[in-house]
Amino acid sequence: MGAARSNACREACGKRLKLRLLTVGKAPRWIDDGFADYARRLPPEHALQLVVVPPRRGQTDEQRLLAALHASETAVAFDQRGQALDSAGMAALLAEWRMAGRDVAMLVGGVAGFGADTRQRAQHVLSLSTMTFPHQLVRVLVAEQIYRAWTILSGHPYHRAQARP
Repeated sequence: MGAARSNACREACGKRLKLRLLTVGKAPRWIDDGFADYARRLPPEHALQLVVVPPRRGQTDEQRLLAALHASETAVAFDQRGQALDSAGMAALLAEWRMAGRDVAMLVGGVAGFGADTRQRAQHVLSLSTMTFPHQLVRVLVAEQIYRAWTILSGHPYHRAQARP
């Protein structure tokens, strides 16, 4: 496993990857602090930026998030109905994004979630859990999972995978 991890990192770790987490609404300070803590741990060539899309009269949260996407970005929507990945799967996806050389925008919906437009626009629809989380808390969860994925690829000891009986 370690050799495979090293090879994947050698191929992809040197490539620049800009990650944007697009979300709506204000969050408590402890949420912002949690996000910033994980984002700060990532190397500069794998920057994670939080973008809080401002309200716009006459537009839903989903419409505003879709409007904030850049055409060149790979879109990832976090939705309860999406594909569940373990941490190793998320690391593989991060490596894939880096190898593709495209920046990534990850969308966290508001209280109404996402409709068909977002799921069709997104190249990946992922689920963090079948449970429901406050959309503000998802900011921290996604930042931690991106950091964990990076540590898996770089061989850092943060992620301690254990064999299950």
